[in-house]
Amino acid sequence: MSTAEELRIGEFARRVGVSAAVLRAWERRYGLLRPVRSSGGFRLYTAEDAERVARMRRGLDQGLSAAEAARAALVQARPSAGLLEDAAARLVAAIHEYDEATVQAVLDESFAAFGLEAVLRELILPTLAQVGREWEQGMLGISQEHFASNLIRARLLALARLWGRGSGPVALLACAPGEHHDISLLAFGLILRSHGWRILFLGADTPIATIAEAAQSAQPAVTVLASFDPARLEPESSAIRRLAKQIPLVLSGPGATDELCKRLHLQRLDGDLVTAAHDTARGAGT
Repeated sequence: MSTAEELRIGEFARRVGVSAAVLRAWERRYGLLRPVRSSGGFRLYTAEDAERVARMRRGLDQGLSAAEAARAALVQARPSAGLLEDAAARLVAAIHEYDEATVQAVLDESFAAFGLEAVLRELILPTLAQVGREWEQGMLGISQEHFASNLIRARLLALARLWGRGSGPVALLACAPGEHHDISLLAFGLILRSHGWRILFLGADTPIATIAEAAQSAQPAVTVLASFDPARLEPESSAIRRLAKQIPLVLSGPGATDELCKRLHLQRLDGDLVTAAHDTARGAGT
């Protein structure tokens, strides 16, 4: 819809891909839609309504309940930043104290209020980066880093349940041999899933031969191999080069250096993984 369009319920339902009955229920129960009145008294739906419906559908696809998805859809983008910064501060403080109840409460509240994408981009990934920095600086112990990673990883895996179902293109996601940091790959996969992709997640410390075997069966539209440490990828460079001749392969993470990618003639996922997932989905026409 263009910003100037105002549509009656039947045409609006067709445009957004949700039945009129469901739209009326969302409007009645959650206040999701805010139609205007025509001069003749007809209820007309706008581009802003369409955007809220799209956010609602993304939330449902990501495993939120209808009420949670509606709350997330109704939150405007600008006010979320400061609130998520506050949530991040609470989350880091809870990690310092090994306070699992508060960690879970912050995640519960944030997912319900802001939805998956904003929480990944503005809360979870920045918090994990801060935890890593504080560990390097001696401000956090390795036990606290493991405490945070295990709790957050478990939450993301819960959202990933049944993400291999459907009829969309397949993304095969794996960490290089010896690489155990897979949370960023989970985040990438969850965003791709919101675009209708199916995810085959092999996770941490995956041998290159295992990736090749899985790819032969699954025929992925893209395979992402991630590493935080160049030393994990360099010894596997010959095997990676052979794998890239068989399947669409990209590298991800700080371990995928410019020099290595150039030498292997492979693309690297640049920038934050939320944006990279959107770009990957658009590149496949989904």
